[in-house]
Amino acid sequence: METVVSGIRSTGNLHLGNYYGAIQNFVKMQNEYNCYFFIADLHSLTTHPTPANLHANVKQVLVEYLAAGIDPEKATIYVQSDVPEVTELYLYLNMNAYMGELERATSFKDKVRANPDNVNAGLLTYPVLMAADIIIHKATKVPVGKDQEQHLEMARTFGNRFNRLYNNEYFPEPYAFSYGTNLVKIPGLDGAGKMGKSEGEGNAIFLGDTPEAIRKKVMRAKTDSGPTEENQTKPQEIQNLFDLMKVVSSPDAIEHFDNLYNTMAIRYGDLKKQLAEDMIIATAPIRDRINDIAGDADYLRKVANLGADKARESASKTIREVREIIGFRKF
Repeated sequence: METVVSGIRSTGNLHLGNYYGAIQNFVKMQNEYNCYFFIADLHSLTTHPTPANLHANVKQVLVEYLAAGIDPEKATIYVQSDVPEVTELYLYLNMNAYMGELERATSFKDKVRANPDNVNAGLLTYPVLMAADIIIHKATKVPVGKDQEQHLEMARTFGNRFNRLYNNEYFPEPYAFSYGTNLVKIPGLDGAGKMGKSEGEGNAIFLGDTPEAIRKKVMRAKTDSGPTEENQTKPQEIQNLFDLMKVVSSPDAIEHFDNLYNTMAIRYGDLKKQLAEDMIIATAPIRDRINDIAGDADYLRKVANLGADKARESASKTIREVREIIGFRKF
């Protein structure tokens, strides 16, 4: 089976965008591919979380991965820092990553603009660590969004550069993997772009949100003053609400509110109430499992240890072979 690798930063709760845009596909992939799904706690250090927050966030993502349907018997779920071989490969790749190409990375330039007082070396070499995450398992398929495609291209660059430098076709080339023709893009509640944690908590519906929290967030979602003519094109903030309905609501409900909009009879409060209740129903099974799993410390420890063992088995083999290729020898 081909190997799939994907990671998620341990920066808090998973939201509907994570679930419908990625995790739902992971659940299908684990039956057909050799899957490694990791929690990227090393990557999160670029923003300097406190020790308490770091551990709590890793635990939350692990709980929610499991609650969403990732099976530790089928896929390898692990915490990035539990596999020290990743940081060793990161070191080797850094020796052949050049300042110019790292400084030109779009994500680095964006981070510098957003956080000019925290331009650390970890931000600069972020693509190198991401490359190590991927190629340490010799993955050929990587589920990534558009914003990560440049990092994936850099992972190919670093792997190919290693191969050329040591005249050994060791690392295969990883490519973006969408697993299907229809990539689901989940908009946020702020009326602008996609759902995400960095846009503010009110922009995202988290998988563990209570029904009360979901209702409050949805009722605050941005709208306008209403249509001014029949069958007019919906502005983005209104289209976003309809796009969210397409994910969680019935076709009949969508058609009902679409007709109301097109006839200038829509009441946004009613649309939001429907959307909130449909979100509550859609997330209920995951929310229940989150609450069950979060309190089972023994199960979480077992899953984390199993994942670490499986990931290290793959990673240690790669590191042994990489060391030999580079020329490290024991006396």
